[in-house]
Amino acid sequence: MLRLYKSNQQRYLAGLSLIVLIYCLFYLLFADRGETILIPRKCRHVIKFLTTLIVYLVGTSHLGKQQNFWMLYLWHMVHISLLSAITCIGLYDWIFGMVSYQVKEIAASMQEFLISPMLYIAMGILNKCLVITSDKI
Repeated sequence: MLRLYKSNQQRYLAGLSLIVLIYCLFYLLFADRGETILIPRKCRHVIKFLTTLIVYLVGTSHLGKQQNFWMLYLWHMVHISLLSAITCIGLYDWIFGMVSYQVKEIAASMQEFLISPMLYIAMGILNKCLVITSDKI
């Protein structure tokens, strides 16, 4: 069987690179463009949801092969809980009408956190600190 990555570090860096690429493309092609106002609201919801789902799948695929399963568990917990909240807000917006500006901002902040590489990097730093600490014990 052909191994794509020689080490966990290479796997981690590949996942990080993909997440950074997706994050940059999302903001360059969608979020920071003035034409997003012209895109229908429901279509914007779908684009944001799919982007978040793709980042979740990339992280799951790259963290799932690591030796430390707590990283994958934390990844699932954070993504599933925040994505569930965002989905509830989006469904309310689709079924009952527009949500308030404050609720939109909360959902946008949660979505920003989920697609940014910040969570992935924080988990890598925490893993590195825990591995060094456990080696000293």
